[in-house]
Amino acid sequence: MKKVLLSIVSLLLVTILAACGGKDTGGALSEDKLVIGVTAGPHEQVMEKVKEVAAKDGLEIDIKVFTEYVMPNTALAEGELDVNSFQTKPFLDNVVKERNYDLVDIAPTLTFPMGIYSEKFASVDELEEGAKLGLPNDPTNGGRALILFQSAGLITLKDGVGDQATVKDIVDNPKNFEFIELEASQLPRQLDELAGAAINTNFAIEHGYVPTEDSIFIEGSDSPWVNLLVVRGENKEDPVLEKLLKAYHSDEVKQFIEETFSGSVIPSW
Repeated sequence: MKKVLLSIVSLLLVTILAACGGKDTGGALSEDKLVIGVTAGPHEQVMEKVKEVAAKDGLEIDIKVFTEYVMPNTALAEGELDVNSFQTKPFLDNVVKERNYDLVDIAPTLTFPMGIYSEKFASVDELEEGAKLGLPNDPTNGGRALILFQSAGLITLKDGVGDQATVKDIVDNPKNFEFIELEASQLPRQLDELAGAAINTNFAIEHGYVPTEDSIFIEGSDSPWVNLLVVRGENKEDPVLEKLLKAYHSDEVKQFIEETFSGSVIPSW
């Protein structure tokens, strides 16, 4: 009787552990289905179109939507996603370095020109002495914002800092602007408390802004900040990804982007 009870308990433990184990992060991807993480807004809209195109080629796409920049990479690294689509190369490189994730990019997708927005001023020239300017608090987008402020003639950065720039690298700030670092998705919500802010296009659009019309200064169409499709390193050669790239880089998706976003989001392949 004791042996029977022990067998039953052992079986229950195995069942419970299997249920709690979560998704296996190893192995090849499915040949006909991908789980793809995107941020809300344009990335989500474009991926919905990619999903439609991919279905014609027998590829099913399950889209998971995130509202910030941290979890899409964590979820991919832990095997909850097969692919994500939301970040630039500098952002990915920083995450890989800090968290030791085995994540790699496989193709370019979109460029979202970052802009400076203001509820109070119609031009960067109108910004007043000591004005508070917002920028993203993550290292990559923060550096990008500072480069944008420099391009707008508001500050000068130390030579050679590039996208690694921080507010400590400002060497000339003639109007003594105060820089307020906030989580990127919060900047549009806090804009009425600031004189202006550098806001990523996806969050600007999500908040109702039209970047090419509502920004008071914006990156040019030659912006190097191209977004990427990213996978785990072990899966970069999986054949199913060819179907994804074929759908994403199709003329149908490109036309959708151009007609939907009118230059605020740029297809970059």
